[in-house]
Amino acid sequence: MREIKNIVVHCSGTPSNTTIESIKNYWKVVKEWDTVGYHAIIDADGLITPLLAHDQVSNGVRGHNANSVHVCYIGGKVGKDETIDTRTESQKKSLEIVLKHWKIKYPTAQILGHRDFAGVTKTCPNFDAKNEYSYL
Repeated sequence: MREIKNIVVHCSGTPSNTTIESIKNYWKVVKEWDTVGYHAIIDADGLITPLLAHDQVSNGVRGHNANSVHVCYIGGKVGKDETIDTRTESQKKSLEIVLKHWKIKYPTAQILGHRDFAGVTKTCPNFDAKNEYSYL
């Protein structure tokens, strides 16, 4: 089993009504990735969909994937260019459930947002996940 040091929170950087299949298609066709970007994704209704087993490496944060697991809420973008926290109350509840579960599984891992890694210039997940979930 991999040593997990980071539990990373993401937003998809899409409108909240974007489908999981279209996100997976983007990774495959546009990014030309062999695997998915996250271990789990949460739609606007709060439905948690596992995408990848934790023993497999995803494409969440370049250079940090070998020791990280990644969860994403669908959303984070309004209009053409506005990136904001668009989490629904259902997504907030589901995200907390995932993070609590993963923190129990990986008690020494730190919860971070994608934006918290050195060299990352995007605002993902468009809120301060490190601070918001510091109590876990």
